[in-house]
Amino acid sequence: MKKSLLAGTATVGAGLLASQSVKAQASRIPPTQADIAILRFLAAAELIEADIWQQYAELGGITPGQLPVETTPTFTPMNNYQAAMMALDPDGPQYITSNTLDELSHATFLNAYLTSIGALPVNLDQYRTLPSSQATGAQQIGRLTNLMNLTVDTSWFTRYHSTSNPDLGGGPYAQAITLTNVPGIPRNNADLSLSNIQAIANIAAFHFGTIEQGGSSLYATLAQQVTSGEVLKIVLGIGGDEVCHFLEWVDFAGNAVQTPNAPLAAANGLPAFPDFDAANPVSPNPLLQTNLIFPVPCQFINASLPPCAVIRPTSPGQIDAMGAANGFVAMGIFAGQPQAFLDLLTQLAQAADAAVRQAV
Repeated sequence: MKKSLLAGTATVGAGLLASQSVKAQASRIPPTQADIAILRFLAAAELIEADIWQQYAELGGITPGQLPVETTPTFTPMNNYQAAMMALDPDGPQYITSNTLDELSHATFLNAYLTSIGALPVNLDQYRTLPSSQATGAQQIGRLTNLMNLTVDTSWFTRYHSTSNPDLGGGPYAQAITLTNVPGIPRNNADLSLSNIQAIANIAAFHFGTIEQGGSSLYATLAQQVTSGEVLKIVLGIGGDEVCHFLEWVDFAGNAVQTPNAPLAAANGLPAFPDFDAANPVSPNPLLQTNLIFPVPCQFINASLPPCAVIRPTSPGQIDAMGAANGFVAMGIFAGQPQAFLDLLTQLAQAADAAVRQAV
Protein backbone atom coordinates (compact mmCIF):
# COMPACT_ATOMS: atom_id res chain seq x y z
CA MET A 1 0.00 0.00 0.00
CA LYS A 2 2.82 2.38 0.92
CA LYS A 3 4.50 1.79 -2.42
CA SER A 4 1.19 2.24 -4.20
CA LEU A 5 0.55 5.55 -2.42
CA LEU A 6 4.04 6.77 -3.19
CA ALA A 7 3.61 5.83 -6.81
CA GLY A 8 0.28 7.63 -6.89
CA THR A 9 1.81 10.69 -5.30
CA ALA A 10 4.55 10.70 -7.87
CA THR A 11 2.00 10.48 -10.66
CA VAL A 12 -0.07 13.35 -9.23
CA GLY A 13 3.10 15.38 -8.70
CA ALA A 14 4.14 14.84 -12.27
CA GLY A 15 0.68 15.90 -13.41
CA LEU A 16 0.83 19.08 -11.33
CA LEU A 17 4.26 19.92 -12.66
CA ALA A 18 3.07 19.41 -16.21
CA SER A 19 0.02 21.59 -15.55
CA GLN A 20 2.18 24.29 -13.98
CA SER A 21 4.52 24.11 -16.97
CA VAL A 22 1.62 24.66 -19.38
CA LYS A 23 0.38 27.61 -17.32
CA ALA A 24 3.88 29.09 -17.20
CA GLN A 25 4.18 28.77 -20.96
CA ALA A 26 0.81 30.43 -21.44
CA SER A 27 1.75 33.32 -19.18
CA ARG A 28 4.95 33.86 -21.18
CA ILE A 29 3.20 34.00 -24.55
CA PRO A 30 3.74 37.54 -25.84
CA PRO A 31 0.69 39.49 -26.99
CA THR A 32 -0.37 38.48 -30.47
CA GLN A 33 -1.44 40.93 -33.14
CA ALA A 34 -5.01 39.88 -32.34
CA ASP A 35 -4.44 40.70 -28.66
CA ILE A 36 -3.09 44.09 -29.65
CA ALA A 37 -6.17 44.74 -31.79
CA ILE A 38 -8.35 43.99 -28.75
CA LEU A 39 -6.30 46.28 -26.51
CA ARG A 40 -6.37 49.11 -29.05
CA PHE A 41 -10.15 49.04 -29.31
CA LEU A 42 -10.46 48.92 -25.53
CA ALA A 43 -8.09 51.90 -25.27
CA ALA A 44 -10.30 53.85 -27.69
CA ALA A 45 -13.45 52.85 -25.77
CA GLU A 46 -11.86 53.96 -22.48
CA LEU A 47 -10.83 57.30 -23.95
CA ILE A 48 -14.43 57.83 -25.02
CA GLU A 49 -15.76 56.75 -21.61
CA ALA A 50 -13.25 58.98 -19.84
CA ASP A 51 -14.46 61.94 -21.91
CA ILE A 52 -18.07 61.18 -20.97
CA TRP A 53 -17.32 60.79 -17.28
CA GLN A 54 -15.13 63.88 -17.11
CA GLN A 55 -18.10 65.98 -18.22
CA TYR A 56 -20.32 64.38 -15.59
CA ALA A 57 -17.68 64.90 -12.89
CA GLU A 58 -17.14 68.57 -13.69
CA LEU A 59 -20.77 69.41 -12.99
CA GLY A 60 -22.04 66.58 -10.79
CA GLY A 61 -18.95 65.11 -9.16
CA ILE A 62 -17.38 65.89 -5.83
CA THR A 63 -15.80 69.35 -5.74
CA PRO A 64 -14.90 71.91 -3.08
CA GLY A 65 -18.43 73.14 -3.68
CA GLN A 66 -20.17 70.02 -2.45
CA LEU A 67 -21.11 71.70 0.82
CA PRO A 68 -24.68 73.04 0.72
CA VAL A 69 -23.64 76.47 1.97
CA GLU A 70 -20.48 78.53 1.73
CA THR A 71 -18.66 78.17 5.04
CA THR A 72 -15.20 79.48 4.21
CA PRO A 73 -13.68 81.46 1.34
CA THR A 74 -12.17 78.22 -0.02
CA PHE A 75 -15.57 76.62 -0.63
CA THR A 76 -18.25 77.50 -3.17
CA PRO A 77 -21.90 76.43 -2.88
CA MET A 78 -22.98 73.03 -4.14
CA ASN A 79 -24.86 73.41 -7.42
CA ASN A 80 -28.38 72.06 -7.90
CA TYR A 81 -27.19 69.25 -10.20
CA GLN A 82 -24.88 67.96 -7.46
CA ALA A 83 -27.78 68.21 -5.02
CA ALA A 84 -29.94 66.17 -7.40
CA MET A 85 -27.20 63.52 -7.59
CA MET A 86 -27.12 63.42 -3.79
CA ALA A 87 -30.88 62.88 -3.79
CA LEU A 88 -30.21 59.65 -5.69
CA ASP A 89 -27.44 58.66 -3.27
CA PRO A 90 -25.73 60.81 -0.62
CA ASP A 91 -22.40 59.61 -2.01
CA GLY A 92 -23.45 60.18 -5.62
CA PRO A 93 -20.92 62.94 -6.43
CA GLN A 94 -18.10 60.86 -4.95
CA TYR A 95 -19.12 57.83 -7.02
CA ILE A 96 -19.18 59.95 -10.18
CA THR A 97 -15.71 61.30 -9.48
CA SER A 98 -14.36 57.85 -8.62
CA ASN A 99 -15.82 56.35 -11.80
CA THR A 100 -14.18 59.14 -13.78
CA LEU A 101 -10.77 58.52 -12.23
CA ASP A 102 -11.12 54.79 -12.92
CA GLU A 103 -11.87 55.32 -16.61
CA LEU A 104 -8.98 57.75 -16.97
CA SER A 105 -6.68 55.18 -15.35
CA HIS A 106 -7.92 52.46 -17.74
CA ALA A 107 -7.25 54.58 -20.82
CA THR A 108 -3.83 55.70 -19.58
CA PHE A 109 -2.78 52.18 -18.58
CA LEU A 110 -3.89 50.53 -21.82
CA ASN A 111 -2.02 53.05 -23.97
CA ALA A 112 1.09 52.81 -21.76
CA TYR A 113 0.98 49.00 -21.98
CA LEU A 114 0.63 49.13 -25.76
CA THR A 115 3.65 51.43 -25.93
CA SER A 116 5.64 49.15 -23.60
CA ILE A 117 5.24 46.17 -25.95
CA GLY A 118 6.09 48.22 -29.04
CA ALA A 119 2.50 48.56 -30.27
CA LEU A 120 0.80 51.73 -31.44
CA PRO A 121 -1.26 53.47 -28.75
CA VAL A 122 -4.57 55.14 -29.55
CA ASN A 123 -4.74 58.92 -29.77
CA LEU A 124 -8.11 60.61 -30.39
CA ASP A 125 -7.02 64.14 -29.51
CA GLN A 126 -7.60 65.50 -33.03
CA TYR A 127 -11.30 64.73 -32.56
CA ARG A 128 -11.71 66.67 -29.31
CA THR A 129 -13.76 69.35 -31.06
CA LEU A 130 -17.34 69.01 -29.74
CA PRO A 131 -18.72 71.81 -27.55
CA SER A 132 -18.78 71.82 -23.76
CA SER A 133 -21.72 72.66 -21.55
CA GLN A 134 -21.96 76.39 -20.88
CA ALA A 135 -22.95 75.81 -17.24
CA THR A 136 -20.64 77.18 -14.56
CA GLY A 137 -18.15 74.49 -13.60
CA ALA A 138 -17.74 72.94 -17.04
CA GLN A 139 -14.32 73.38 -18.60
CA GLN A 140 -14.47 75.17 -21.92
CA ILE A 141 -12.46 72.61 -23.86
CA GLY A 142 -13.06 70.43 -26.90
CA ARG A 143 -14.83 67.13 -26.22
CA LEU A 144 -14.98 63.74 -27.93
CA THR A 145 -18.63 63.37 -26.90
CA ASN A 146 -21.77 65.45 -26.54
CA LEU A 147 -24.01 64.66 -23.54
CA MET A 148 -26.63 67.29 -24.25
CA ASN A 149 -28.76 65.36 -26.77
CA LEU A 150 -28.76 61.79 -25.51
CA THR A 151 -30.87 58.87 -26.60
CA VAL A 152 -30.48 56.39 -23.75
CA ASP A 153 -31.08 52.65 -24.19
CA THR A 154 -32.64 51.67 -20.86
CA SER A 155 -33.40 48.06 -21.84
CA TRP A 156 -30.45 46.92 -19.71
CA PHE A 157 -32.68 47.53 -16.67
CA THR A 158 -35.30 44.99 -17.77
CA ARG A 159 -32.70 42.61 -19.24
CA TYR A 160 -30.89 42.20 -15.94
CA HIS A 161 -34.23 41.76 -14.13
CA SER A 162 -35.22 39.02 -16.58
CA THR A 163 -34.61 35.27 -16.28
CA SER A 164 -33.78 35.04 -20.00
CA ASN A 165 -30.43 35.60 -21.66
CA PRO A 166 -29.82 37.28 -25.04
CA ASP A 167 -26.95 34.82 -25.60
CA LEU A 168 -29.62 32.10 -25.81
CA GLY A 169 -32.15 34.05 -27.84
CA GLY A 170 -33.77 36.00 -24.99
CA GLY A 171 -35.35 39.35 -25.65
CA PRO A 172 -36.09 41.80 -27.04
CA TYR A 173 -36.17 43.66 -23.74
CA ALA A 174 -38.50 46.58 -23.15
CA GLN A 175 -37.20 50.03 -22.38
CA ALA A 176 -37.58 50.72 -18.66
CA ILE A 177 -38.23 54.36 -19.52
CA THR A 178 -38.08 56.26 -22.82
CA LEU A 179 -35.30 58.85 -22.98
CA THR A 180 -34.87 60.41 -26.42
CA ASN A 181 -32.94 63.57 -27.30
CA VAL A 182 -32.51 64.64 -23.68
CA PRO A 183 -29.61 66.21 -21.74
CA GLY A 184 -27.57 64.20 -19.25
CA ILE A 185 -25.82 67.32 -17.95
CA PRO A 186 -27.01 70.91 -17.47
CA ARG A 187 -26.50 72.67 -20.78
CA ASN A 188 -26.19 76.13 -19.24
CA ASN A 189 -26.84 78.02 -16.02
CA ALA A 190 -30.55 78.21 -16.83
CA ASP A 191 -30.67 74.41 -16.56
CA LEU A 192 -28.96 74.61 -13.17
CA SER A 193 -31.88 76.74 -11.99
CA LEU A 194 -34.70 74.53 -13.28
CA SER A 195 -37.26 73.47 -10.69
CA ASN A 196 -37.09 69.93 -12.09
CA ILE A 197 -33.32 69.64 -12.52
CA GLN A 198 -33.75 66.26 -10.80
CA ALA A 199 -34.91 65.02 -14.21
CA ILE A 200 -31.49 65.74 -15.73
CA ALA A 201 -29.81 63.82 -12.89
CA ASN A 202 -32.27 60.95 -13.43
CA ILE A 203 -31.42 60.86 -17.14
CA ALA A 204 -27.76 60.70 -16.20
CA ALA A 205 -28.45 57.87 -13.74
CA PHE A 206 -29.90 55.66 -16.47
CA HIS A 207 -27.14 56.72 -18.86
CA PHE A 208 -24.52 55.69 -16.29
CA GLY A 209 -26.00 52.18 -16.26
CA THR A 210 -26.08 52.07 -20.07
CA ILE A 211 -22.39 52.93 -20.28
CA GLU A 212 -21.16 50.51 -17.65
CA GLN A 213 -23.29 47.50 -18.59
CA GLY A 214 -21.80 47.91 -22.05
CA GLY A 215 -18.29 47.85 -20.61
CA SER A 216 -19.10 44.79 -18.49
CA SER A 217 -20.26 42.79 -21.52
CA LEU A 218 -17.54 44.13 -23.81
CA TYR A 219 -14.66 43.00 -21.61
CA ALA A 220 -16.28 39.62 -20.89
CA THR A 221 -16.84 39.04 -24.60
CA LEU A 222 -13.36 40.04 -25.80
CA ALA A 223 -11.63 38.12 -22.98
CA GLN A 224 -12.73 34.91 -24.70
CA GLN A 225 -10.63 35.86 -27.75
CA VAL A 226 -7.37 36.69 -25.94
CA THR A 227 -4.27 34.47 -26.32
CA SER A 228 -1.61 35.99 -24.05
CA GLY A 229 -2.00 35.24 -20.35
CA GLU A 230 -0.80 38.73 -19.50
CA VAL A 231 -3.32 40.38 -21.82
CA LEU A 232 -6.06 38.16 -20.38
CA LYS A 233 -5.10 39.36 -16.91
CA ILE A 234 -5.46 42.97 -18.10
CA VAL A 235 -8.83 42.39 -19.74
CA LEU A 236 -10.26 40.49 -16.78
CA GLY A 237 -8.84 42.99 -14.28
CA ILE A 238 -10.26 46.07 -15.95
CA GLY A 239 -13.46 44.24 -16.89
CA GLY A 240 -14.06 43.40 -13.24
CA ASP A 241 -13.85 47.08 -12.35
CA GLU A 242 -16.46 47.87 -15.01
CA VAL A 243 -18.81 45.37 -13.33
CA CYS A 244 -18.28 47.16 -9.99
CA HIS A 245 -19.31 50.42 -11.63
CA PHE A 246 -22.39 48.88 -13.19
CA LEU A 247 -23.76 47.57 -9.91
CA GLU A 248 -23.64 51.03 -8.33
CA TRP A 249 -25.48 52.62 -11.24
CA VAL A 250 -28.20 49.95 -11.16
CA ASP A 251 -28.96 51.17 -7.64
CA PHE A 252 -28.72 54.80 -8.75
CA ALA A 253 -31.23 54.34 -11.58
CA GLY A 254 -33.62 52.46 -9.30
CA ASN A 255 -33.58 55.38 -6.88
CA ALA A 256 -34.65 57.72 -9.70
CA VAL A 257 -37.97 55.89 -10.16
CA GLN A 258 -39.12 55.39 -6.58
CA THR A 259 -40.08 57.69 -3.72
CA PRO A 260 -39.01 60.28 -2.73
CA ASN A 261 -37.59 61.12 -6.18
CA ALA A 262 -40.60 59.89 -8.14
CA PRO A 263 -43.08 60.51 -9.52
CA LEU A 264 -41.61 63.55 -11.24
CA ALA A 265 -43.80 65.34 -13.76
CA ALA A 266 -42.60 66.35 -17.21
CA ALA A 267 -41.71 70.05 -17.38
CA ASN A 268 -39.31 72.45 -19.10
CA GLY A 269 -38.87 70.03 -22.00
CA LEU A 270 -37.63 67.26 -19.71
CA PRO A 271 -39.34 63.84 -19.43
CA ALA A 272 -41.49 62.52 -16.61
CA PHE A 273 -40.19 59.85 -14.26
CA PRO A 274 -42.90 57.57 -12.84
CA ASP A 275 -42.75 55.76 -9.52
CA PHE A 276 -42.17 52.18 -10.63
CA ASP A 277 -43.19 50.85 -7.21
CA ALA A 278 -46.53 52.70 -7.17
CA ALA A 279 -47.44 51.68 -10.72
CA ASN A 280 -48.32 48.12 -9.64
CA PRO A 281 -48.64 48.10 -5.83
CA VAL A 282 -50.60 44.82 -5.66
CA SER A 283 -48.60 42.84 -8.20
CA PRO A 284 -45.25 44.58 -8.81
CA ASN A 285 -43.61 44.07 -12.19
CA PRO A 286 -40.41 42.08 -11.48
CA LEU A 287 -38.77 43.61 -14.56
CA LEU A 288 -39.05 47.06 -12.95
CA GLN A 289 -38.11 46.21 -9.36
CA THR A 290 -36.39 49.32 -8.01
CA ASN A 291 -34.41 47.85 -5.11
CA LEU A 292 -32.75 45.05 -7.08
CA ILE A 293 -29.03 45.59 -7.64
CA PHE A 294 -27.70 42.17 -8.56
CA PRO A 295 -28.44 40.33 -11.83
CA VAL A 296 -31.35 37.89 -11.65
CA PRO A 297 -30.25 34.27 -12.31
CA CYS A 298 -30.90 33.48 -15.95
CA GLN A 299 -30.29 30.85 -18.59
CA PHE A 300 -26.58 30.30 -19.16
CA ILE A 301 -24.61 28.13 -21.62
CA ASN A 302 -27.74 26.10 -22.46
CA ALA A 303 -31.34 26.08 -21.32
CA SER A 304 -31.07 22.59 -19.76
CA LEU A 305 -28.72 23.84 -17.04
CA PRO A 306 -29.95 25.59 -13.87
CA PRO A 307 -30.30 29.38 -13.94
CA CYS A 308 -27.14 31.28 -13.03
CA ALA A 309 -26.57 34.96 -12.23
CA VAL A 310 -24.13 36.25 -14.86
CA ILE A 311 -23.09 39.20 -16.99
CA ARG A 312 -25.03 39.10 -20.24
CA PRO A 313 -24.69 39.20 -23.15
CA THR A 314 -21.17 37.84 -23.68
CA SER A 315 -21.47 36.33 -27.17
CA PRO A 316 -20.19 37.69 -30.50
CA GLY A 317 -22.55 39.90 -32.45
CA GLN A 318 -24.06 41.61 -29.42
CA ILE A 319 -22.02 43.89 -27.13
CA ASP A 320 -18.75 42.92 -28.78
CA ALA A 321 -16.48 45.67 -30.11
CA MET A 322 -18.72 46.54 -33.05
CA GLY A 323 -21.79 46.29 -30.84
CA ALA A 324 -20.22 48.69 -28.35
CA ALA A 325 -19.28 51.11 -31.13
CA ASN A 326 -22.81 51.00 -32.53
CA GLY A 327 -24.16 51.57 -29.03
CA PHE A 328 -22.06 54.70 -28.66
CA VAL A 329 -23.33 56.00 -31.99
CA ALA A 330 -26.97 55.23 -31.11
CA MET A 331 -26.64 57.33 -27.92
CA GLY A 332 -26.09 60.41 -30.07
CA ILE A 333 -22.84 61.27 -28.30
CA PHE A 334 -20.89 61.59 -31.55
CA ALA A 335 -23.20 64.10 -33.23
CA GLY A 336 -20.85 66.59 -34.87
CA GLN A 337 -17.93 64.21 -35.24
CA PRO A 338 -16.58 63.82 -38.80
CA GLN A 339 -16.96 60.58 -40.72
CA ALA A 340 -13.22 60.00 -40.30
CA PHE A 341 -13.75 59.55 -36.55
CA LEU A 342 -16.53 57.00 -37.08
CA ASP A 343 -14.42 55.20 -39.69
CA LEU A 344 -11.49 54.94 -37.26
CA LEU A 345 -13.73 53.59 -34.49
CA THR A 346 -15.22 51.05 -36.92
CA GLN A 347 -11.78 49.89 -38.07
CA LEU A 348 -10.61 49.40 -34.48
CA ALA A 349 -13.82 47.53 -33.60
CA GLN A 350 -13.69 45.24 -36.62
CA ALA A 351 -10.05 44.35 -35.93
CA ALA A 352 -10.87 43.53 -32.29
CA ASP A 353 -13.86 41.36 -33.23
CA ALA A 354 -11.74 39.48 -35.79
CA ALA A 355 -9.30 38.42 -33.06
CA VAL A 356 -9.07 34.66 -32.55
CA ARG A 357 -7.59 33.00 -29.48
CA GLN A 358 -4.66 30.82 -30.47
CA ALA A 359 -4.15 27.36 -28.99
CA VAL A 360 -1.32 27.23 -26.42
